[in-house]
Amino acid sequence: MTEFKSLNLLPSIMDALNKKGYKNPTPIQEQAIPHLLEGRDLLGIAQTGTGKTAAFSLPILNFLGKNKKKVKPSRTRVLILTPTRELASQIDQNIKTYAQGLGTRSTVIFGGVGHRPQIQTMSKGVDILVATPGRLLDLMNDGHINYDQLDVFVLDEADRMLDMGFIRDIKKIISYLPKKKQTLLFSATMPTGISSLATSLLKNPVKVEVTPQATTVEKIDQRINKVEKSNKPLLLKSILKDKEIKSVLVFTRTKHGANRVVKHLLADSIASAAIHGNKSQSARERALGDFRAGRIRVLVATDIAARGIDVKQVSHVINYDLPHEPESYVHRIGRTARAGREGVAISFCDKEEEKLLKQIQKFIKLDIPVDIAHPFHGVAPHVVKTGAATGQSRRPKSANQAKGSGNSKPGKKPFQKRRRPKKKTTEANKTPSA
Repeated sequence: MTEFKSLNLLPSIMDALNKKGYKNPTPIQEQAIPHLLEGRDLLGIAQTGTGKTAAFSLPILNFLGKNKKKVKPSRTRVLILTPTRELASQIDQNIKTYAQGLGTRSTVIFGGVGHRPQIQTMSKGVDILVATPGRLLDLMNDGHINYDQLDVFVLDEADRMLDMGFIRDIKKIISYLPKKKQTLLFSATMPTGISSLATSLLKNPVKVEVTPQATTVEKIDQRINKVEKSNKPLLLKSILKDKEIKSVLVFTRTKHGANRVVKHLLADSIASAAIHGNKSQSARERALGDFRAGRIRVLVATDIAARGIDVKQVSHVINYDLPHEPESYVHRIGRTARAGREGVAISFCDKEEEKLLKQIQKFIKLDIPVDIAHPFHGVAPHVVKTGAATGQSRRPKSANQAKGSGNSKPGKKPFQKRRRPKKKTTEANKTPSA
């Protein structure tokens, strides 16, 4: 197995890696770092959690350490573009960790905070600038950033940029960059828009691809809880009654679904918050901070919003909705097995999601055991809404009980099974959104 010491990194970088206890590179680091040290352009297809930040940070720092140059005011030698404030902050923190002893200056620029401190920092010039597209364009338009000293450009989470509507901003930023530079593009997937961007942006690139392997899920305790869709909120709250479960990441397919789950949990005084594309940067950052600090037990997220979030202490992942893409299942449950830890992944599956379950099991080459002991296995659909104040609920009475009930309020029909409205499109077939 390759070790970092064989990659010819500077001694100060090796010291930083040793302090963190990192001895062996991850697959993407092993494949990418040698090419990047040679100055090659690179197309990296990899998800968050594969070690891709270090895969580009280490060779960049190595380059800066070997090629020291005084940075002029308003200049940067390295530009790293990332879609969210959270991811930008994480990258900047990682760079500062690895850069100890190199004497490099790095900073992060994003929206939601005042311009003045960012302008003051850029007025002195930096070696590495990590930024989100919107705020970067603001400072560029006001004349606070110049790229005539740029050596390296990194576009991270490119497919997420596309999903969040940043591609026009990205292309505008790229138009200001010098033609002579090393360019790195990372993306978890390669939709058409990103593929064409990569073709126009990269020059004779090395392609490095790290796909999720089915074997990575084997150390995770996986189980399927078959449940009626209307009983999912009750099943989730039943699981969370176990106080030993301290840190839970719940996945939904849609933004509105995430909000509904949080509403149900808060009604039962279960500390929780949602992260998705409709939330402001400050709200997402606050929710993530509260989750990391243990102030909330449950973080509810959509697939795209959860990417770029690295929380190592997650003990349980709950798939409230099964994902449409089997790869997303692997990404989701892998968040409870970070840094060699083991974890638990519980997936709710209603009748409409049976096809999705089959696709997942085929992809991971594993039959996930079905838990028939949970309290809502085989229970009829829940009809009565959970009480907002008390969090208490009632299960449907049998047909005989409903007919014989003498406790119905005047003007109301006896309790009976609700007819499901006809829908043109089932919930399982809706297009997911962040």
